Amino acid sequence: MKLNYRILTTGIFILISMFNLSGQDKKQNYGKAPDEIFPYDKYVKPYKYHFLVPLTFNGAGRELKPPVNLQEVRIGFLGPLSGSVMLQQGQQMLNGATLAIEEVNKKGGYKGLPYKLMIHNDVGQWGASANEVVKMDDEKVWAFVGSIDDIVSHVALRAALKLEIFMVCTGDPDPTFTETNIPWTLRVISDDRQSIYALINQIYKKDGHSRVAIIRTGARYGRVAFKIFSENATRVGHPIIIEERFSDGETDFKTQLERIMVTNPDAILVWGNAKESALILKQARAIGLKQPVYGSDRMVNPEFLKIAGKLADGIVTTCQYNPDSSNPKLKAFRINYIKRFREEPDVFATHAYDGMNLIIEAINKVGLNRVLIRDILSDRKTFQGYQGVTGTIQLDQSWNEIRDIFMARVDNGKFEFSPAPPLDMKQKTGSSTGYY
Repeated sequence: MKLNYRILTTGIFILISMFNLSGQDKKQNYGKAPDEIFPYDKYVKPYKYHFLVPLTFNGAGRELKPPVNLQEVRIGFLGPLSGSVMLQQGQQMLNGATLAIEEVNKKGGYKGLPYKLMIHNDVGQWGASANEVVKMDDEKVWAFVGSIDDIVSHVALRAALKLEIFMVCTGDPDPTFTETNIPWTLRVISDDRQSIYALINQIYKKDGHSRVAIIRTGARYGRVAFKIFSENATRVGHPIIIEERFSDGETDFKTQLERIMVTNPDAILVWGNAKESALILKQARAIGLKQPVYGSDRMVNPEFLKIAGKLADGIVTTCQYNPDSSNPKLKAFRINYIKRFREEPDVFATHAYDGMNLIIEAINKVGLNRVLIRDILSDRKTFQGYQGVTGTIQLDQSWNEIRDIFMARVDNGKFEFSPAPPLDMKQKTGSSTGYY
């Protein structure tokens, strides 16, 4: 009877687990993939779903007492401040983190101790960011925010795992970042997968295009995004007709654009940083390419508007938040940011501000212990629904931000923002599967 009872209870447990997994799967696909483009969904069910259960950290360290005789509480910063094509974005990111530190110190810091930002530069080179994380460990930081470059963030995360320092990612949109299954990070900015879902919907369903050409940076930022966009486009019935590449810092795109012209596309997608994207737009129009142009969210930048001028009107891209939102936290942040830094905050400043405030709140909740800080930051129940200046945080089980993003269209020289509508490819494509 005992054996039968054990078999019975084990079977019930398995059924309950399957029911919970099934319910979780129906509620939301991994990566917030819309049902219409979830891979192979109408043909076969996967043997196993990944990233549905957060990993746990069972190591030691929670028993450690906070150090005595501290003069300050140190938090790290890793971002491109020199030797990178992302200097403007890195400075904005630093400004957002700095403002958060300054504001909490005006309120008394941590139990009377001031917070101090330990600033580290990344240059986008393999291994360099790991060295900076090691320096942060030597400085006894309790957690850190970073970075923007895909490679830098991946390497820094592996160093953070080894040194057991929690990393709040505020600028890297690489969808594979949280798929490393390293339980020492969370991301507060929506990844490129979410942007691409919205662009797929806009380009193919709403605007009715079918022959799309892509010109993109050869860096990892462009390579990963192209893979996701291309496979989704193929599965909704519209394979990319041509892919052209360029290097960051390149200024002459005549050869790539002439090859695109030969294919006679009905739309063009540009994936790169603001400067190169604007130059591509100008040169495309100069040689007679009049097709609608779409782009990556890095177009949402004053540099893009300045270089592109009137040609920017009609350009469509995405943004990870709505800068024109009525969110009172965002309005207050914007006023304080402009007063402090004499410029408008961008997407990297706002997310760095939110990321830094998450770390500060975690320390205020659990004290000065790296593992306990990790525990509270990775506890989705604690910060799920956290209201920041960029909106409401919505984390999946891999600690990836999957909240709704916004479409951004240039009208009269200014970006106008609107919620990205739900994706439903069936009306115009007849397909229901896709790459996620």
